Amino acid sequence: MKKVLKQLEDTLDVIRKLKDVHKSLLKEPISEGKWSIREIIGHLYYWDKYNLEKMVPEMTNGANLPEFPDHDQYNEEAISYLRDSSVEAILDAFLETREELIKSISKVGEDVRFTIGNGKRQFSSESFVKIFVKHDIHHLQQIKEKLKN
Repeated sequence: MKKVLKQLEDTLDVIRKLKDVHKSLLKEPISEGKWSIREIIGHLYYWDKYNLEKMVPEMTNGANLPEFPDHDQYNEEAISYLRDSSVEAILDAFLETREELIKSISKVGEDVRFTIGNGKRQFSSESFVKIFVKHDIHHLQQIKEKLKN
């Protein structure tokens, strides 16, 4: 579990560094028809917020956690929710929420197993976090590519 939590923490370091990037660059789409870095961070924040509020509190042995919301609809909701937020506010919200999420999920016992929605697969807090580490890696790669150009 320590390794995957470290990976969540590593994302914090990458996002903190974005505070030094010119705000106009963070507002540009990463490519034609895609989100901006600002929106990507807002999207990551919104999923962290969901997990912190809806999923982690339910992680007890034998629990059945809620089904994840429809991804496309939830992502649209995230972008809409953050539409009027400044780059700084989004970065700060992400950092604060990610730190809370790490603290919260680290308190879930490593032996705890649960299911999600109608699924039969048993998850541990570690296997749950791995889903979002992969998600982070995907988006951090997009951010890295944009900042290289």
